Amino acid sequence: MTIENLKPEEARTLHRDTLAVRLAMEPSQYGENSEALFLTSGYVQSSAASSAARFAMEEEGFTYSRVGNPTVSSMEMRLAALEGTQAAVATSTGMAAILLLGMGLLRAGDHVVCSRSVFGSVIPLFSREFAKFGVETTFVAQTDVAAWKAAVQPNTKLLFAETPTNPLTEVCDIQALADIAHGAGAFLAVDNCFATPVLQRPVELGADFIIHSGTKFLDGQGRVMAGAICCTQKHRDEVFLPILRTAGMVLAPFNAWVILKGMETLALRVKAQSENALALAKWLEAQPQVARVFYPGLASHPQHALAMRQQGGCGGSVLSFEVRASDPEQARKRAFHVLDSMQLLSLCTNLGDTKTLLSHPASTSHGRLSEDQRLAAGISQGLIRVSVGLENIHDISADLSRGLNTL
Repeated sequence: MTIENLKPEEARTLHRDTLAVRLAMEPSQYGENSEALFLTSGYVQSSAASSAARFAMEEEGFTYSRVGNPTVSSMEMRLAALEGTQAAVATSTGMAAILLLGMGLLRAGDHVVCSRSVFGSVIPLFSREFAKFGVETTFVAQTDVAAWKAAVQPNTKLLFAETPTNPLTEVCDIQALADIAHGAGAFLAVDNCFATPVLQRPVELGADFIIHSGTKFLDGQGRVMAGAICCTQKHRDEVFLPILRTAGMVLAPFNAWVILKGMETLALRVKAQSENALALAKWLEAQPQVARVFYPGLASHPQHALAMRQQGGCGGSVLSFEVRASDPEQARKRAFHVLDSMQLLSLCTNLGDTKTLLSHPASTSHGRLSEDQRLAAGISQGLIRVSVGLENIHDISADLSRGLNTL
């Protein structure tokens, strides 16, 4: 018996490493061992009656790839199994997943409590775009549980956090936020992009929805854009899929196939990259031109103990550091010097790649925010984010030394 023939409850008894390699839809009549890539927009129906039943959702089967696709379904099944949820719904990007989350859960007059340390594009999505439709958002300090609780209103429907955050790697107490949300009759959504299900499974700590940008670690080689919401089967079928079919922010089959293949090596990559990140973080702390290093795996990190407990004793593979400077103008100039001095590593705003990528958040991912918003989120002009890859750690540190040693 192959895993494709196992019942869902039987498949979930297998280790996540096995599910990451094996779980998918049944092979076609050709018995392919590697999951097939179904590049088709439509599907031939056996009869008019069957076609009508499928379009009415009375019969299982594929009708149109905006509604469903076998390759996309395999990717959704595999990710849901890794996160420990009943289901997942794939989207074109990670931001599309957050948009779908808001469209599915929120109505005019609703209120959201959101970490102010989230990825830069999330802030205007909630504060500006959702506000157009009568949804109010309060932004709070990521690590201040009391602030989250105080911000809750009678009309609060959603608490939204990412942990660790991008780019300061702040860690929130998922269980505490879940208790606050559920006590208020609201939902908790957690962006698990940085940690991935290899290090933490937010659903086990009480989260209702898990958000992913598959563009990052799930792919792992910077090839395609993708996103997903992991959730209950009921929310997938009754809340998110009707919107997805109408709005069309669906994941392309080829992108789904790439993510499907990427998840097979997810655990190996995340663990190896996290080892490199810890070594690099320790090295950066010892550099005189570095003012501060932000990495949950370091004892100096404010939420180190929480991160070690919540992330299986691992800090992950993303860190940030600030160059030492006397004022913001000098800080920006020095950060640019470090980045422009690199000869091996990549100046690139993506993350989760097997290649080490560096970026300047204040002018890229958080560049559309006002200076006040950036400062509130702790994004200084001297901050550099590093997504640590699989290169030899000595080569990584040597390339950074080119800029740091010539400041």
